[in-house]
Amino acid sequence: MQKIMFNDRYVLTDAVIGGIKNNTRRIEGGGQFQLAATEAEDFFYEEDAGYIVMCCQGVEIFRHKCRYKLGEVVAVAQCYNDVAREFTDLAFVPGSTNKMFVRAALMPHQIRITGIRCERLRDISDEDCIKEGVRVGSQALEYPYYFIDAKQFLICDYKSPREAFAALIDKVSGRGTWESNPWVVVYEFELVK
Repeated sequence: MQKIMFNDRYVLTDAVIGGIKNNTRRIEGGGQFQLAATEAEDFFYEEDAGYIVMCCQGVEIFRHKCRYKLGEVVAVAQCYNDVAREFTDLAFVPGSTNKMFVRAALMPHQIRITGIRCERLRDISDEDCIKEGVRVGSQALEYPYYFIDAKQFLICDYKSPREAFAALIDKVSGRGTWESNPWVVVYEFELVK
């Protein structure tokens, strides 16, 4: 079983486990992927092999092996201390705060990949912004769409879901990501455990 990581500073792991987040956009494949995707007119997912195939005028120009396959069950990575806290009142254990090195088999939560597609980052819909973990407050508020910065103890609020997601993706993937509008692989998923 593979694992997938979500950003803890912006409380995205908790959003997945809480059923708030069920989409993730990943910049994959490097420069060759970006170039081929720019020239492509059509994309399709080859389910048996796990590839996104890019075509131009009916001719395949590039294929990208996706990190995850349709239907695959993937462990949601959490640091061992967070996993232990879910089940016991264990104190901090040195060396157990980095989820990069956890074993997938020991993770209590999994997701199943239910959809894979390729699109430009800024083609995201308002509905998909919410599925990416943008939270919705009271519609009576002037800025009802927000995400949380747990490190700075801030609620970052915006007028629209797209504004909130644009700020969030720049925080998670680096300043200028939204503006550069890269091609991304969109993984849709459901929480199974």
